[in-house]
Amino acid sequence: MPVVLRYQGYKFFFYSNEGNPLEPPHIHVRLAGKEAKFRLVPDVSVVRNDGFDARTIRLLHEIVTVNRNFLEDEWHGYFTCKNLV
Repeated sequence: MPVVLRYQGYKFFFYSNEGNPLEPPHIHVRLAGKEAKFRLVPDVSVVRNDGFDARTIRLLHEIVTVNRNFLEDEWHGYFTCKNLV
């Protein structure tokens, strides 16, 4: 599970076995046993929230939105390289 961004203890990552067929670009965020999943396209949106309060989800949504291009580039870079092997 490649961690592509860290912020104040939060880990932003994606699972390397995202299923077949591959899901659309998204990012998982984890801290202290809590995890959320955000879709990156067409707009940033919360797909799943397991334990974060509403204030934290708003903060994470903002972080994902600000870093969306970077996160999407990392997604495509990783899964393109993985499919070449």
